[in-house]
Amino acid sequence: MNIKKNDLVVVITGDDRGKTGPVIDVSLKKGKVKVQNVAIASKHARARRQGESSGIHKQERWIDVSNVRLVEQ
Repeated sequence: MNIKKNDLVVVITGDDRGKTGPVIDVSLKKGKVKVQNVAIASKHARARRQGESSGIHKQERWIDVSNVRLVEQ
């Protein structure tokens, strides 16, 4: 896999086709990457302890590395 953390990539397939962003995290074993502000999932959470916030938290999902392409710089 030739994609590393902080590389600029573009999504080539799926719902987020055409979006670009830097790579946040890479999983070599799974062959997947997380891209900033792409494939956002909403996760509902409630406060378990005092001081934690409840509500809807947004986070990036894993994307298969075959669905992204490096942007030439």
